Amino acid sequence: MVPHLVTALNGPLLDLEKKILEATPAIERWFRLEWQEHTPPFYCSVDLRNAGFKLAPVDTNLFPGGFNNLASEMLPLAVQAAMAAIEKYCPDAKNLLLIPEGHTRNTFYLQNVARMMQIFRQTGLNVRLGSLSPEITAPTPLTLPDGSELILEPLERSANGRRLGLKNFDPCTILLNNDLSAGIPAILEDINEQTLLPPVHAGWAMRRKSNHFASYDDVVKKFAKLVDIDPWMLNPYFARVNNINFQDGTGEDALAAAVDTVLAKIRKKYKEYGIKDKPFVVVKADAGTYGMGIMTVHSSDEVRDLNRKQRNKMAVVKDGLEVSDVIVQEGVYTFEQINESVAEPVVYMIDRYVVGGFYRVHEGRGVDENLNTPGMHFVPLAFAQQHAVPDMKAKPGTAAPNRFYLYGVVARLALLAASLELEKTDPNPEIY
Repeated sequence: MVPHLVTALNGPLLDLEKKILEATPAIERWFRLEWQEHTPPFYCSVDLRNAGFKLAPVDTNLFPGGFNNLASEMLPLAVQAAMAAIEKYCPDAKNLLLIPEGHTRNTFYLQNVARMMQIFRQTGLNVRLGSLSPEITAPTPLTLPDGSELILEPLERSANGRRLGLKNFDPCTILLNNDLSAGIPAILEDINEQTLLPPVHAGWAMRRKSNHFASYDDVVKKFAKLVDIDPWMLNPYFARVNNINFQDGTGEDALAAAVDTVLAKIRKKYKEYGIKDKPFVVVKADAGTYGMGIMTVHSSDEVRDLNRKQRNKMAVVKDGLEVSDVIVQEGVYTFEQINESVAEPVVYMIDRYVVGGFYRVHEGRGVDENLNTPGMHFVPLAFAQQHAVPDMKAKPGTAAPNRFYLYGVVARLALLAASLELEKTDPNPEIY
């Protein structure tokens, strides 16, 4: 079950693992108290990068689309977590409406939808699929590779306009697995009688990565004080740059200046810890997903010398949205490998519980590159029950359960940051 881990955990991260394991009771209590103050997002996945000297989240997705990549041994954990989450919002829930992404030809994504339906059915819910796509005007069957079928149905507003459902199906809870990159459709607005999870302001129509990482800054500062570590060990530096036009070069100077500033901060830290690797940053769209609108940069000259192909790639993301705001994020190397291919861990959570994860693996990419691109594949991570309990006697850096516990702690810090971010950006805070 456990992939062979070949990361040489060097220097600082060995120390970090040791400190976090020793502080486990304090850490778990700290999380428990935080969750009394803040509501975790319904579900979440976090991309981590392990550089050996640093372990940091580089992306937090509030509409995770890879539940099919989790090991089947993890399903009982996911079902238990889903039960806890549903009880919080609608204890007597009977019907759940799941609204997936529009790309109905992507069989990998559809397998994710099938896996989610399996999890929620096990919690005692009737689950049906409603589509935001105008092309779906009648129940439409979609066949999966294993021969099973999903049925997509057109959404309907109730006669009084206050509820959303399907024909002869009135759900208590509506679960979005659609990141709303193209905007908030009218049919999802003004739903006051049902619980919509996550709320629409968690979608990319309103959400910004810079808000998330600002919240993560706050969370990590508190956590680092508790564990007595340098917050940088868990936190990538970042800067936000607005009003950029990659096609005509507007805002290029501001972007180059931000790249220089972040690189200078990284150099200082590398010097402090005696790290010989070359610092780099990742420039990415402030809103959006699917690994689009991302580039690795080692110096500000690279930003000024973009060719037409690179400009076109950076200018537009999912659903044809134009990029005008970006974040310049400290690049975190990934020194994890599986079968000599570069890998990064992705951790999945439902409510406040880690329910599993996988390695995103890419044979054609380097240790400083984005792995979320065509050609990637997935290897399930064994967070299985016997591995969830850290081994306190193991030598630092040698035990997979300890590594996975570390991943789970950092992923939950990102989850907590997402919960603060959603509170701060909520357009209607008085509803709660």
